[in-house]
Amino acid sequence: MAVSFSIAYRGGLRCDAEHGPSKTHLITDAPTDNHGRGESFSPTDLIATGLATCMLTTMAIIHGKDGIVLDGASASVEKHMTTTPPRSIARLVVRIAMPRGIPAAARNKVEQSAHGCPVARSLGAGVVQDVTFSYPD
Repeated sequence: MAVSFSIAYRGGLRCDAEHGPSKTHLITDAPTDNHGRGESFSPTDLIATGLATCMLTTMAIIHGKDGIVLDGASASVEKHMTTTPPRSIARLVVRIAMPRGIPAAARNKVEQSAHGCPVARSLGAGVVQDVTFSYPD
Protein backbone atom coordinates (compact mmCIF):
# COMPACT_ATOMS: atom_id res chain seq x y z
CA MET A 1 0.00 0.00 0.00
CA ALA A 2 1.40 3.37 -0.98
CA VAL A 3 0.85 6.50 1.08
CA SER A 4 1.36 9.87 -0.55
CA PHE A 5 2.61 13.13 0.90
CA SER A 6 2.72 16.62 -0.61
CA ILE A 7 5.59 18.91 0.31
CA ALA A 8 5.91 22.61 -0.46
CA TYR A 9 9.11 24.59 0.03
CA ARG A 10 8.15 27.84 1.78
CA GLY A 11 11.51 29.59 1.69
CA GLY A 12 13.87 30.28 4.55
CA LEU A 13 14.82 26.58 4.71
CA ARG A 14 11.25 25.67 5.75
CA CYS A 15 8.91 23.07 4.21
CA ASP A 16 5.23 22.36 4.74
CA ALA A 17 4.35 18.67 4.41
CA GLU A 18 0.83 17.29 4.10
CA HIS A 19 -0.04 13.69 4.93
CA GLY A 20 -2.27 12.60 2.04
CA PRO A 21 -4.80 10.40 3.83
CA SER A 22 -5.43 12.63 6.87
CA LYS A 23 -4.52 16.05 5.42
CA THR A 24 -2.50 16.68 8.60
CA HIS A 25 0.32 19.21 8.14
CA LEU A 26 3.73 19.47 9.68
CA ILE A 27 6.46 22.04 9.19
CA THR A 28 10.17 21.30 8.95
CA ASP A 29 12.97 23.77 9.50
CA ALA A 30 16.67 23.40 8.97
CA PRO A 31 18.43 23.22 12.36
CA THR A 32 20.31 26.21 13.69
CA ASP A 33 23.65 24.42 13.23
CA ASN A 34 22.87 24.12 9.51
CA HIS A 35 21.77 27.67 8.60
CA GLY A 36 18.16 27.28 9.73
CA ARG A 37 15.88 28.75 12.34
CA GLY A 38 15.34 25.47 14.21
CA GLU A 39 11.74 26.43 14.95
CA SER A 40 10.37 22.99 14.14
CA PHE A 41 11.52 19.44 13.51
CA SER A 42 14.32 19.12 10.98
CA PRO A 43 14.11 16.28 8.44
CA THR A 44 16.67 14.30 10.44
CA ASP A 45 14.71 15.00 13.66
CA LEU A 46 11.77 13.26 12.00
CA ILE A 47 13.92 10.19 11.41
CA ALA A 48 14.95 10.11 15.07
CA THR A 49 11.36 10.62 16.19
CA GLY A 50 10.19 8.03 13.67
CA LEU A 51 12.56 5.42 15.09
CA ALA A 52 11.28 5.77 18.66
CA THR A 53 7.60 5.99 17.73
CA CYS A 54 7.97 3.02 15.38
CA MET A 55 9.56 0.95 18.13
CA LEU A 56 6.79 1.73 20.61
CA THR A 57 4.06 1.13 18.04
CA THR A 58 5.57 -2.13 16.79
CA MET A 59 5.90 -3.51 20.30
CA ALA A 60 2.26 -2.60 21.01
CA ILE A 61 1.00 -4.21 17.80
CA ILE A 62 2.92 -7.45 18.18
CA HIS A 63 2.54 -8.00 21.89
CA GLY A 64 -0.93 -6.57 22.41
CA LYS A 65 -2.19 -9.85 20.93
CA ASP A 66 -0.44 -11.62 23.82
CA GLY A 67 -2.10 -9.44 26.43
CA ILE A 68 0.99 -7.31 27.04
CA VAL A 69 -0.17 -3.73 27.51
CA LEU A 70 2.33 -1.00 26.68
CA ASP A 71 0.14 1.93 27.73
CA GLY A 72 2.39 4.31 29.64
CA ALA A 73 5.60 3.32 27.85
CA SER A 74 7.71 6.28 26.78
CA ALA A 75 10.87 6.99 24.85
CA SER A 76 13.48 9.69 24.52
CA VAL A 77 15.85 10.06 21.59
CA GLU A 78 19.15 11.86 21.09
CA LYS A 79 20.28 12.48 17.54
CA HIS A 80 24.00 12.77 16.90
CA MET A 81 25.15 14.06 13.52
CA THR A 82 28.49 13.37 11.90
CA THR A 83 31.17 15.92 12.72
CA THR A 84 32.80 15.82 9.28
CA PRO A 85 31.19 16.12 5.85
CA PRO A 86 29.08 14.76 4.38
CA ARG A 87 26.45 15.63 6.97
CA SER A 88 24.40 12.64 8.08
CA ILE A 89 22.99 10.96 11.17
CA ALA A 90 25.79 9.10 12.94
CA ARG A 91 24.01 7.78 16.02
CA LEU A 92 20.55 7.60 17.52
CA VAL A 93 20.34 7.01 21.26
CA VAL A 94 16.92 5.69 22.24
CA ARG A 95 15.89 5.18 25.85
CA ILE A 96 12.63 3.30 26.27
CA ALA A 97 10.91 3.32 29.66
CA MET A 98 8.57 0.37 29.86
CA PRO A 99 5.40 0.33 31.99
CA ARG A 100 4.85 -1.90 34.99
CA GLY A 101 3.58 -5.39 34.40
CA ILE A 102 5.78 -6.64 31.57
CA PRO A 103 6.65 -10.20 32.60
CA ALA A 104 10.38 -10.83 32.89
CA ALA A 105 10.03 -13.90 30.64
CA ALA A 106 8.59 -11.73 27.82
CA ARG A 107 11.03 -8.82 27.97
CA ASN A 108 13.65 -10.15 25.54
CA LYS A 109 11.00 -10.92 22.92
CA VAL A 110 9.40 -7.50 23.39
CA GLU A 111 12.78 -5.76 23.01
CA GLN A 112 13.64 -7.77 19.90
CA SER A 113 10.38 -6.68 18.28
CA ALA A 114 11.38 -3.04 18.82
CA HIS A 115 14.72 -3.63 17.07
CA GLY A 116 12.80 -5.18 14.18
CA CYS A 117 10.49 -2.24 13.56
CA PRO A 118 10.34 -0.96 9.97
CA VAL A 119 12.25 2.26 10.68
CA ALA A 120 15.05 0.42 12.51
CA ARG A 121 15.33 -1.99 9.58
CA SER A 122 15.34 0.89 7.08
CA LEU A 123 18.27 2.76 8.61
CA GLY A 124 21.63 2.01 7.02
CA ALA A 125 24.49 0.29 8.77
CA GLY A 126 26.20 3.67 9.12
CA VAL A 127 23.63 4.82 11.68
CA VAL A 128 24.37 3.42 15.13
CA GLN A 129 21.20 2.55 17.03
CA ASP A 130 21.99 2.65 20.74
CA VAL A 131 18.77 1.39 22.35
CA THR A 132 18.19 0.61 26.02
CA PHE A 133 15.08 -0.44 27.92
CA SER A 134 14.27 0.21 31.55
CA TYR A 135 11.60 -1.47 33.64
CA PRO A 136 10.12 -0.05 36.84
CA ASP A 137 9.90 -3.37 38.68
